[in-house]
Amino acid sequence: MDAVTKVQDVLTFKQGQAGRLRLNRPKALHSLNRQMVRAMSAALIEWRSDPDVRIILIDHAEGRGFCAGGDVVGISQDVAGHEAAARGFFFDEYRLNHLEYTYPKPGVAFMDGVTMGGGVGIACPCRYRVATERTLFAMPETTIGLFPDVGGGRYLSRLRGRLAQFLALTGHRLSGAECVALRLATHFVPSDRLGATKEKIIAQPFRTQAILDEAAETQVLDAPIMGRLEAINRCFASDRLEDILAALDAEFDDPWCAEQARIIRAKSPMACKVSLKLLVESQYQLHFLDEMQLEYAIMVRLIRHPDFREGVRALLIDKDNAPCWQPADPSAIGDAEVDAFFAPLPAAEQWQPLDV
Repeated sequence: MDAVTKVQDVLTFKQGQAGRLRLNRPKALHSLNRQMVRAMSAALIEWRSDPDVRIILIDHAEGRGFCAGGDVVGISQDVAGHEAAARGFFFDEYRLNHLEYTYPKPGVAFMDGVTMGGGVGIACPCRYRVATERTLFAMPETTIGLFPDVGGGRYLSRLRGRLAQFLALTGHRLSGAECVALRLATHFVPSDRLGATKEKIIAQPFRTQAILDEAAETQVLDAPIMGRLEAINRCFASDRLEDILAALDAEFDDPWCAEQARIIRAKSPMACKVSLKLLVESQYQLHFLDEMQLEYAIMVRLIRHPDFREGVRALLIDKDNAPCWQPADPSAIGDAEVDAFFAPLPAAEQWQPLDV
């Protein structure tokens, strides 16, 4: 093994014929900060033309969780004091996401544990996405006044039926088996097989597909979400938040529907409406670059909205779970207010990919 280089909270090193990206912030569930994002991008650029690197492996070093997302507490505080720092984080994070999505060498993401937000952003571009019995996959951004970004609009909008709308609004947590059933993961490998599986891939990257197929669980996995598809398609049929809530309320004899309505009403109405529009617009973004430019423009505006700081305060700082959304009533938000988030940024402020 080559020498391990530690760049604060992420390990980037070569092992055998693999480039290794290992998240290393166990106390923060490996949530991403700007230094980590930049270090991962730099390693990928270095390995892009390295003939000794045939495959990229992304996992976490220790502790539970694969990646709980971006370090939103730090980001929200940056917005309060100096917006440029917060914008810089998303600019660099989206560059990493785009670099992965367009990377010429295959990647394997081991989503062993909590995989949320930014964790989804670094896992979903990989050709192989491995879930385990510990996987909890979610895009819960509307809870803190944001939307499913890091390519979430693209990944969710291509799911079957109205799953995208359900997942984006509720932040529902999918199990590893459910990720496989929805094709968000390519394989389900029990966690006790991961070590041996990684060793085999590192030694024989050209056999990655076969190695994962051999390690994967072959028995039928329990995926409860599949039994809810009919209700999801029916209740989340509209692209209008008020219609979805009304449809859920109409299913008064189904406790599950009542619970989804309660969950959505606890989210930021503005973030929910922006998310619904994103899922419509993302279907028409031809390239991933277009998706990143769209999402960055939305994010730059949404982090200025008071719901973002209030959501982070209520959920992650004070932890009172009692956010005061502005406005609190979805009907008070007009289409023009939502549309304004989607306007292109001035040319000098637009997101651009890495020039590699």
